[in-house]
Amino acid sequence: MKSNYVIIPLAVVAVSVIGSSFTGTGIDAGWYVSIAKPDWTPPGAVIGAVWTTIFVLTATSALIVWNKNAPDRRTRYAMATYAINGILNIAWSYIFFVRHWLAFATIESGLLGVSVIVIMALVWKRSRVAVLLLAPYVGWVAFATFLTYLIWRMN
Repeated sequence: MKSNYVIIPLAVVAVSVIGSSFTGTGIDAGWYVSIAKPDWTPPGAVIGAVWTTIFVLTATSALIVWNKNAPDRRTRYAMATYAINGILNIAWSYIFFVRHWLAFATIESGLLGVSVIVIMALVWKRSRVAVLLLAPYVGWVAFATFLTYLIWRMN
């Protein structure tokens, strides 16, 4: 078995766990419940289910990219961008739920979306399947960025 079958999923789980711990901080302290949000804000269970799905799809995409291609420069750039994306994902949870910096969280969420688009561009010629697996991610981040912007404006 290749080590990437362990390393990539563990990295994705680490992103999920660390991000969730920051999210829990804002929810447990009552901050998130107390702020104004649009009426159509999805409930936490829906958000959690969507993120779980996105993390599984992202891990699968990264595995396809790593296993399908020789570890050349483009593949290394793609994998580095997956890693940057994970850091940005964690950072958003910290910025929004721990620091409550709503304007910065809006900008950071946009950067998160850009990182997904960069990954898609880097792997487009290598694997259309890997790109398609990321489509829900870029769509959800666009929605989340808009939602974050509205929460910032409402508060």
